[in-house]
Amino acid sequence: MSDMEALLDLALMPERVIPGSARRMARFSLFDWIVCGRAGRSEPLAGALCALAAAEGGVQEAAIFGGGRYPARLAALVNGAVSHALDYDDTHFAHVGHPSVGIYPAALAAGELSDASAAAVADAFLIGAEASVRIGLTLGSAHYNRGFHQTATAGAFGATIAAGRLLGLDRKAMRVALGLAATRASGLKSQFGTMGKPYNAGIAASNGVECARLAALGFTSADDGIYGPQGFLPTHTDREGAGAWDAPPPETFLFEDVKYKLHACCHGTHAMIEALAGAADSAGHPVRAADVRSLHLRTSPRWLKVCDIKQPRTGLEVKFSYNWLAGMVFEGISTSSDRAYADALAGDGRLAAFARKVTVSGDDAIGDMQADCRLELEDGTVLHLVHDLSLRLPDQRIELALRQKARGLIGAEGDGIWAAVAGLDGISARALATCLGGRT
Repeated sequence: MSDMEALLDLALMPERVIPGSARRMARFSLFDWIVCGRAGRSEPLAGALCALAAAEGGVQEAAIFGGGRYPARLAALVNGAVSHALDYDDTHFAHVGHPSVGIYPAALAAGELSDASAAAVADAFLIGAEASVRIGLTLGSAHYNRGFHQTATAGAFGATIAAGRLLGLDRKAMRVALGLAATRASGLKSQFGTMGKPYNAGIAASNGVECARLAALGFTSADDGIYGPQGFLPTHTDREGAGAWDAPPPETFLFEDVKYKLHACCHGTHAMIEALAGAADSAGHPVRAADVRSLHLRTSPRWLKVCDIKQPRTGLEVKFSYNWLAGMVFEGISTSSDRAYADALAGDGRLAAFARKVTVSGDDAIGDMQADCRLELEDGTVLHLVHDLSLRLPDQRIELALRQKARGLIGAEGDGIWAAVAGLDGISARALATCLGGRT
């Protein structure tokens, strides 16, 4: 079977064969996505995009964060970007992408458009997300290292599949939609640290809705725009072959390895933060910034071009700065509250002083979800601190952590959103969409 046929099999798989464990993770991601979007409504990016939506207007097909209804494609653009504005959403490290922000906005917009159930929206997201992970694996690390943002590139295909399922595309039309997505998928890592990064997520979601709707209207495209000659794969990576389809669903859903952010900064920094948080336990006493003589962090080489901003100029850039974030841990400044990342933080003299104690190096032996820290204290004590984010948490711990995160971001409103997601099987996509505007 060709890679394209395997992808189409996944895109059109029956809901009845979806594993329950994968479906639970998709619903955790739905809750986390809505919370991140609600928390991102006050960001400057959200104001600019909402102003754009209001200026363009159009048919009131789908809801956006903060209230209002706009054409489905435009709603997906706004919701994707707004929910990624804080960079606090889920991550799948297998292909280094953020599944929810690129795919859920497309699924929800298409679900409202087709009057689908909320449960169908979550299932369509799950299948789209699984496809984006597998396409991302096919593209390989060379694609990401070259400068492409997988949230936007691989994510656009997942968004197209999610929207296409909800719009009722058959196999022929889904092939067309994916071919169109191949010529639309875009997004660059050079945008990291600017509004362009969350915009990439919105682009993926908007592309998914647009390509699925055009296919439904009878548009044509290349027969295999992804794997075929001069398709997306051969033009965007040097890697040959797929390999990502060796364990196809329903036996295995790679999406189940998705990770949730519990710190309001780039996910590539979280293993370091968790490792350093264990310093007091290892030392047997609290460790303050003044107690630290030096810190050497070994991390995956992949993160050196992402998370190693030596001298951040804005609060947003602090989220991508190992040495600044390490200082925050030892200065007792919260890394989990997005409100901590004000622009003034970049000019904090305490953090600038601590940053000079930090060295960062890439090590191929360190995985994307790992951190290895050598912390030398002023009294000569040397602590070896490590952490691995890949360890899967029980569902109960995920729920507790996500609900605590929600309370920190949006207060009691998170409880209403949790209730809506918990009752997903009994509500429509349109009822679910009211959670975006504050009515739960």
